[in-house]
Amino acid sequence: MSNPDELLRIEGIRKTFPGVVALDSVDFDLRRGEVHVLLGENGAGKSTLIKMLSGAYTPDTGRITVGGEEVRIHGAQDSERLGIATIYQEFNLVPDLTVAENIFLGRQPRRFGMIDRKTMDADAEVLLRRVGVDVSPRARVRELGIARLQMVEIAKALSLDARVLIMDEPTAVLTSEEVEKLFAIVRRLREDGVGIVFITHHLEEIAALGDRVTVIRDGRSVGQVPASTPEDELVRLMVGRSIEQQYPRERADAGDALLKVEGLTRDGVFHDVGFEVRAGEVVGIAGLVGAGRTEVVRAVFGADPYDAGAVHVAGIPLRRHDVNAAMAAGIGLVPEDRKGQGLVLDASVEENLGLVTLRSASRAGLVDLKGQHEAAERIAGQLGVRMAGLGQHVRTLSGGNQQKVVIGKWLLADTKVLILDEPTRGIDVGAKVEIYQLINELTAAGAAVLMISSDLPEVLGMSDRVVVMAQGRVAGELTAEQATQDAVMALAVSTTPHSNGTEASRGH
Repeated sequence: MSNPDELLRIEGIRKTFPGVVALDSVDFDLRRGEVHVLLGENGAGKSTLIKMLSGAYTPDTGRITVGGEEVRIHGAQDSERLGIATIYQEFNLVPDLTVAENIFLGRQPRRFGMIDRKTMDADAEVLLRRVGVDVSPRARVRELGIARLQMVEIAKALSLDARVLIMDEPTAVLTSEEVEKLFAIVRRLREDGVGIVFITHHLEEIAALGDRVTVIRDGRSVGQVPASTPEDELVRLMVGRSIEQQYPRERADAGDALLKVEGLTRDGVFHDVGFEVRAGEVVGIAGLVGAGRTEVVRAVFGADPYDAGAVHVAGIPLRRHDVNAAMAAGIGLVPEDRKGQGLVLDASVEENLGLVTLRSASRAGLVDLKGQHEAAERIAGQLGVRMAGLGQHVRTLSGGNQQKVVIGKWLLADTKVLILDEPTRGIDVGAKVEIYQLINELTAAGAAVLMISSDLPEVLGMSDRVVVMAQGRVAGELTAEQATQDAVMALAVSTTPHSNGTEASRGH
């Protein structure tokens, strides 16, 4: 007998693509008024599963029931008709239309054959109020920030009278304050009886918001557990092994200073910033959003100008605002926006790995293709990039594998100082540990690593020293022993810069 509270059930779903079994015997169900977390590593099959429910893919075998009735979902219209709405990481909004036009796109209310803008704006205002966002229905979507775009997507889903709301990594690009607002909306929708499928890589969000968790590994559902399940057990289910040490930093004695930054200043952005990174060392830069961390490392790399100060690599001054000079000196930057700035998405793995070394691999204008291919093959194997082959387009790789390719191109260039800006954002637990091991290998080989991360446990777990920034200045510097969450946060919210990290840490 079916459960009257059951909104959705998936049984024995299988989906294959040429040469790949994406899903195999997956089971999942969703009840009215619950948040059911779908958990798994990148490439585990989560995206394929939600594309079945949104009508982008159809299953090879298995069945989907909605409200106890077996259904066939052949496209987005079928999905919408069944009350299923999906909010993807990449928002499905038209920038030049208004908020109201986006919410009711293709379903605008009409009067005498014309679009009834007054009714449309009024209806949109009701929906926007329901999700608690203060934005005009007449505002152009291109004028909105990420958090508001997400609220517009949720309002659009509610306009479809969605009973099932699928949220794919909704907190990936939100600040902690925006996350709290989103959670409040999700809780309100749950109280209204909406069933929510919630996909996240942030394990701490599961206990805060979820009711149940289904874990998918290698295309199979391997367990359904309560949201209160300890993180260690969730990790074990996800990766099929226990990760004894989440941050496996192997510390060693540091060598000479490879990167020295002195008095770096850019008017109105950052002021008098100074630190050094030694061979064999990881230095973390911590701070709140807007502290100026990314702006400083972009200036160090030569991507952005600065007004005063100096950067030295292995004791030699670096010409300012010159990326080529920084690269020639041995600096590499893995940017925060890997898709927009770190990769050519429609190029192959091999082409992306060779981006930095292309010039040095050329003789008389001809590229040593054989040498480039062999080097790409070696580095992809060393990093364990999961791919069909070097010719695969980078766009089709999982987030963790894309990040390995971004790091790999700098390894091929024999980089001395690697700057990592949010290196594990949007990456699953298993891939994170692989990237941490890679950082260990780099420092063991004598490289210096400068790492920015908004994930405080990551900064504490992987850094030999932590430089804390606040309001565009260095607020203090802490050794690994001094660096606790409380000590870092006390400096991150401070308004008075400290010239000495030891004094700063004593003050807290």
